[in-house]
This record gives sequence, C-alpha cells and structure tokens, in this order.
Amino acid sequence: MQIPQRAKQPEQADDIFRFLVDAIDEYAIFALDREGHILTWNLGAQRLKGYAPEEIIGSHFSRFYGAEDVARNHPANELAYAAKHGKYEEEGWRYRKDGSKFWANVVITALYDEAGELRGFGKVTRDLTEKKRAADLLRESEERLRLMVEVVQDYAIFMLDPK
Repeated sequence: MQIPQRAKQPEQADDIFRFLVDAIDEYAIFALDREGHILTWNLGAQRLKGYAPEEIIGSHFSRFYGAEDVARNHPANELAYAAKHGKYEEEGWRYRKDGSKFWANVVITALYDEAGELRGFGKVTRDLTEKKRAADLLRESEERLRLMVEVVQDYAIFMLDPK
C-alpha cells in the first residue's frame, strides 16, 4: 500500500519549522554564518545565554567563550573542524551575558547547500551544569571512601551482597 504524498508547501513548512525551533526553550539553537557571526536566535538561546535577539544577532559566537579559549583560537578551530568533518561536539564552560559560566554540551553542524558549498553552521547548546555538579559530587564521595579504606590498617573491610 502506497501512502499518498502531500505536495510540499514551502512557506508553511518553513513557518512550522521556525515555530518548532522557537518553541524549544531547553536548548539554545541558532545559526552562524561561515565566519561565526550569529544569524538567528531562538527562545532557548535567549533563556540560556541571557541575550535578546537584537542584542546578539550579528555578534561573533566567540563571546560565549572564556579568554583562554579565545586566545588559543578555539571557536575558529571548532568551525574549521565542523566544516571538514560535518560536525563538532564537546562539553566545556561557556559564558552568559551576565558573566556567569555554565557547563555546556555544544554541537556545531556544518550546513551545505545543494552544490556542496558551505553556507554556515547550526549550533545547539545545552546546559549540563547540574548533571556535571552531580557527577563531580559522586566522584568526590567515591574518592573520600577510597582514601578512607586505604588508610584503615587495623580492620578488615569487605563487601557482601544482600544474600
């Protein structure tokens, strides 16, 4: 059985896609030109990074990075990697408008046209600060337990299963 195909309605599809991206407020989703200047800005980007669209569109995306990352040309290297390999992903510290930092998962995707020409990049950023904090606390707790067990000399310490 063949499912009938509906004729594509470009304006309607573009509108629906824009509504979708704008409605997602847990992720910063925005487009960059080939040099890394911000072209679009969704509600999630505004919430996560603190900039209204009119404050940030046209700016270079390196403003979300720390001074060390900018000095070592890390933002440009991310774009170069994405252009060569199609995508770049990492976790690291990023900065908000107010100067506060958050632990981010960042995915940069190269966007090519039908002719294979690089047109720009899509960037998606998630705030993983709470997840990182929980992982760090667990690691610290495990380290304290390991140190305590290593120093004990007068007692035997062993694990038993529930049975």
